[in-house]
Amino acid sequence: MRTALVSDIHGNLEALSVVLADIDRRSVDRIISLGDILGYGPDPVACVDIVAERCEWSLLGNHDYAALYEPTNFNAAAEQAAYWTRAQLDLEADEEKAVARWEMLGRLRVRTTLDDFLCVHGSPRRPINEYIFPDDVISSPVKMAQIFEHVPSRCLVGHTHVPGVFTDEPEFWGTEDMDDATWKLNGEGKAIINPGSVGQPRDLDPRASYAILDTEANEVKFYRLEYDVESVVKKIYAIPELTNWLGDRLREGR
Repeated sequence: MRTALVSDIHGNLEALSVVLADIDRRSVDRIISLGDILGYGPDPVACVDIVAERCEWSLLGNHDYAALYEPTNFNAAAEQAAYWTRAQLDLEADEEKAVARWEMLGRLRVRTTLDDFLCVHGSPRRPINEYIFPDDVISSPVKMAQIFEHVPSRCLVGHTHVPGVFTDEPEFWGTEDMDDATWKLNGEGKAIINPGSVGQPRDLDPRASYAILDTEANEVKFYRLEYDVESVVKKIYAIPELTNWLGDRLREGR
């Protein structure tokens, strides 16, 4: 079974379109989303509709939660983007489409399983909001030990927008540390895998990120793709409610 793992789309239609086109060329069996369809980006409605159509299921991310309910512990720019995103979803003139869209968002899962993988947006112990940063393996070993206590074997997460694999040693392996950006799954130890962000990368690489989990080959392969960042930046600049900083950071992958 080949499963495409997308996460943290953040209303970035251009990045999502490029990623899905690449996925279609690679003959996967299914696509799943690890959350944060919404937030920051200029095309939340289109991204929700595409995820509803193309993904087998999606998780509830903190920015999805913010649009559905209230922003929690957001900076000013993210909070304003959350309210603007909610307003875009409410603009739909077709009541049937509007209801279907909100119902889809209301069905987003907080946690689920994919074969023997636990799937959450943030972390296994705090599935919506907790970040697992690469630096945590050095600076917060107690945190990592507690997180891995909640991992039965393997786990898929998003949220930090940085692709790579955590092991329970603890260690973090970025894609640059892997041969051909591929992580071989084995039966030794536990692992937490993050495919990175489709629409808001934060590893100083502005290219869209996703991964394919191949259970027959027993591996996860990470992909980075160029997309038209400038067109997204221009859209953000044109929306008064979204600060230009949200566009500027796309250029730098931060």
